[in-house]
Amino acid sequence: MQKNLSDAAIAHGTRNIWSGLLFGIGLVAFLDEALFHQLLHWHHFYDKSTTSIGLVSDGFFHAISWFATVGGLFLLADLRRRNAYWFMKWMAGVWIGAGGFQLYDGIIQHKLMRIHQIRYNVDIFPYDLTWNLLAAGMLAAGLLLMNRARRQSRKFGGGGDAHE
Repeated sequence: MQKNLSDAAIAHGTRNIWSGLLFGIGLVAFLDEALFHQLLHWHHFYDKSTTSIGLVSDGFFHAISWFATVGGLFLLADLRRRNAYWFMKWMAGVWIGAGGFQLYDGIIQHKLMRIHQIRYNVDIFPYDLTWNLLAAGMLAAGLLLMNRARRQSRKFGGGGDAHE
């Protein structure tokens, strides 16, 4: 835990969150792609067409997830250069991004749009329940860290993100 917050870290709190959000989204999307799409072959990003289309959609999904990850890391490098990195706020962004992406995937893509399921030819309920509970847990962890960061900011005399 950071013992002191720099004025720059307090002034760039929102940038810390955005960096973490992008990194969290990209990381969870990468893990989804690598584990469920490539290693286990449970589904593709888009399963309503041929296997070839599914593989192409996986490639686009993988590329976009890495753009998010790299973008988040570029923002992180800039924060470090400015001595404005705030670990707790950054991790709050990571967990919120990861949980938000997973919940979006589980509810919007799996249930509303039906572009793919977690797995086929099995009882899907335990998979969906686990997927969405993990997402909610990640979101809750991020929101808890965000609240702690807000209190930490007040402790060090910062008013939040007014300077961004």
